[in-house]
Amino acid sequence: MNFEEALGALRSLADPQKAGEMATYHKADRPYLGVSNPKVDALVKEWRAVLDVESRVALSSQLWDTNIHEARVAAAKLLTQARLRPSDDAAWTLISSWVPSFDAWAIADHASIAGQKRLVWDPSRLDLVETWTTSDHMWTKRAALVMTLPWTKQNHPKPEELEARDRILGWAASYVPDQDWFIQKAVAWWLRELSKHDAPRVIRFLETYGDQMKPFARKEAARKLPA
Repeated sequence: MNFEEALGALRSLADPQKAGEMATYHKADRPYLGVSNPKVDALVKEWRAVLDVESRVALSSQLWDTNIHEARVAAAKLLTQARLRPSDDAAWTLISSWVPSFDAWAIADHASIAGQKRLVWDPSRLDLVETWTTSDHMWTKRAALVMTLPWTKQNHPKPEELEARDRILGWAASYVPDQDWFIQKAVAWWLRELSKHDAPRVIRFLETYGDQMKPFARKEAARKLPA
């Protein structure tokens, strides 16, 4: 499976009518083929079966560079796996290199899910992610919270996981004055997910910063808190 074959497989599933609908929905100025996520998933599954990790990283890079919506989604899905030995560093380097080019939520989220796996595999990479929190690029700032969502999910976190959780909550606190809708939504998303496993921290956060958050974000953050 090489790049030309992979791109040809995506193009063979193109639906021009759906492509137009997707362009209108996502609003980002790039080519759309009109291929549904389940069909992209099926292709990626086939590619994974015949490619080693190094080849997957190479193909992901080429697909991303096309700027085609479905190709970028496929690129991210190729790297969404708990273990990517022996090319884990290469995969993380590639994923993090994509972040400055994020410009729409769907592609950003697919790539961020791939990034989540790489961060869990090596939490020292949070040091790089922290540098994103002061970026002037909204999507980069947002990625810092979306990629770190796994730290909301532990019911019995280890000390180092608690330390990381509090570190990321500090990033979220620094975002509160930013009134951009996507940033406020990301803060609310992180807090909502954390509230399912660590309600006291979310309550303290909202007591401290809730009045500074947009009303929709404050409401969303508290939605899963115990009554």
